[in-house]
Amino acid sequence: MPRPRRMRMVWLEPGVTYFKPAGVRMVSLQEVTLTVDEFESVRLKDYEGFDQKEAAKRMKISQPTFQRLYESARKKIADAIVNGKAIRIEGGNYMLVGGPGRRGRFGRGARF
Repeated sequence: MPRPRRMRMVWLEPGVTYFKPAGVRMVSLQEVTLTVDEFESVRLKDYEGFDQKEAAKRMKISQPTFQRLYESARKKIADAIVNGKAIRIEGGNYMLVGGPGRRGRFGRGARF
């Protein structure tokens, strides 16, 4: 039996959860799904400027796990940009800990 996954600490939920290329109709649009914990890894490393060790510590995961999460997110984002796909942000295995009144919310799967 596999070991259960640890919850990843997320400090900020995305305010916008869907991005689509301009000029492409929704009917013919393909999507890439970015999980909330993948979004958090990109936010901490690229936007906030933390190094991997500090970002992993903030998410309460190991540095190799952070690296895998970050690489997965970057690959999905690159796929969406290069191939003109929409990006949907949802799901993942995380716990929201940031912000006032947001303690203790859990997220799993497609909806939380």
